[in-house]
Amino acid sequence: MPEIPNRMSGMVLTAHGGLECLQWREDLVVPVPEPGQVLIKVGAAAVNNTDINTRIGWYSKSVRGDTAATASEGSGGATNTDGGWSGALNFPLVQGADCCGQIVAVGEGVDAGRIGERVLVRPMQVPKKPEHAHLPLVTFGSEFDGGFADYAVANSEDALAVSSKLSDVELASFPCAYSTAEGMIQKSSLGAERVLVTGASGGVGSAAIQLAKRRGAHVTAVTTPEKSEALKEMGADATLGRKDELPEGAFDVVLDLVGGPNFPNLLNCLKNGGRYAVAGAIAGPIVELDLRTLYLKDLAFFGCTRQDPKVFQDLIGYIERGEIRPMISKTFPLNDMVAAQEAFLSKKYAGKIGLLVS
Repeated sequence: MPEIPNRMSGMVLTAHGGLECLQWREDLVVPVPEPGQVLIKVGAAAVNNTDINTRIGWYSKSVRGDTAATASEGSGGATNTDGGWSGALNFPLVQGADCCGQIVAVGEGVDAGRIGERVLVRPMQVPKKPEHAHLPLVTFGSEFDGGFADYAVANSEDALAVSSKLSDVELASFPCAYSTAEGMIQKSSLGAERVLVTGASGGVGSAAIQLAKRRGAHVTAVTTPEKSEALKEMGADATLGRKDELPEGAFDVVLDLVGGPNFPNLLNCLKNGGRYAVAGAIAGPIVELDLRTLYLKDLAFFGCTRQDPKVFQDLIGYIERGEIRPMISKTFPLNDMVAAQEAFLSKKYAGKIGLLVS
């Protein structure tokens, strides 16, 4: 293995705010793995909604609009006390929920035989440090530094070995988006049923299409006309435009990543006894709910953030067996993060925006 340097490059978030809060640094200290941890030479990462939500402080209860409303300019400091999903964050922060790389060192108690393993890091993790004990989970790149740097540390049990011919960038497209989608699917117990996926051209949405199809579901994807064919190639059986009328009582399950004004129609399109699972609200977090729709149709609601550890283990298996494939529309070098996030926010691309780290 090559010698590990003392300093590294990475993209640092200095505060909640606009794109100016992203700063490229070439003098970051290379982290040292603590007992039970591994040091990873990061090969690639990717852009996710959660990276942008965290940057702008969108998780704050003071924010009531959609992601795009504050994505470039930020919220003017109004979200400093609760801008992370778990509350206040510590800055500077190396974000990056997605990480593919190679283990180059291990901490005390970790088998040295792991050095050299190619790994993916589990984004949603069980808290292990005393300062995180009050949290139901912690996120790689949020409560602690993530994959937007040359090196990253992770708990050994959260760095899962992966055997695949896919490139680092392709593998880095899986962790956050696909585990989120798989978590939604497992929590809502989706089977060979009819499912509607909103925000279907994004990372989680395109992942949900593939993961639902491998369970035998009939998938209808909500997207724009110019992305329709790409999503059908991913496995969608049918597509609907974002402004199209949704057929009433047509679906067993809705996997929603959008929220916003169309929320009542998503409930109307569910069958009696249908299930609604949500893991995002890019069109706005504040929605109108008619409780009569909820109880008269016997609907079940699932909020989807926490994940059983088996979700990520299952995902590794799907990758290694070739049951799912990456959908990367564009790749940027890590130091061009601003352009990568601008491309992500443009919504011109289907699938993931990759980041080449080394």
